[in-house]
Amino acid sequence: MSAITWGFVAASLAIIVVPGPSVLFTLARGVAWGRRTAVASALGNSIGTLVLASLVAVGLGPVVTRWPGASTVLQVAGGSYLVFLGVDALRHRREVARTMADPVGGRPSVPRAMRQGFTVGGLNPKALVFFLAVFPRFLRSGGAPTTVQLLAMGVVFSVLAFLSDSSWGVVAGTARAWLAGRPSRLVALRVTGGSVMVALGASVVVAALLD
Repeated sequence: MSAITWGFVAASLAIIVVPGPSVLFTLARGVAWGRRTAVASALGNSIGTLVLASLVAVGLGPVVTRWPGASTVLQVAGGSYLVFLGVDALRHRREVARTMADPVGGRPSVPRAMRQGFTVGGLNPKALVFFLAVFPRFLRSGGAPTTVQLLAMGVVFSVLAFLSDSSWGVVAGTARAWLAGRPSRLVALRVTGGSVMVALGASVVVAALLD
């Protein structure tokens, strides 16, 4: 677990807590159907994220080990895509807010909510880019094998994601009427998330180019 540092935890929380796909998904579940559905969705989401992180670790580990330049390339590409995701979130902030406030379909069962969350987590582009662009920055030479370090980071990231997303879901489920009654509040969450993604992506690119 030598790869797990406070810097890694801070970087993970920076991307986890802002309203990206996973957070917005859990918030929408909380606003529409309450705390239980939101927490079940967050759990499935985190399991999907862990599977995605594991696949990245198994595939990325040998590449980074054999080609030192891969880390810089991935960081620049990933950071640039995070900026793109942030700008896209800002551009479509009102459409997403309307979708969250007016969900389609009935309340899903807990197993179904977990399955749906798993799909969102496993296909989350923000998480994938973070794994590819940021994880390599925290690899330590002379420690555990690269793949093991990446797997450890994936586990920690997924646990943090569940704690954060489920908290968002509980808050949203508790304040359903307050959030849904004023779409501008949901828009503000989207703006915050998009702005943080732009800032984080830009910082990743700058740090990679300066190394």
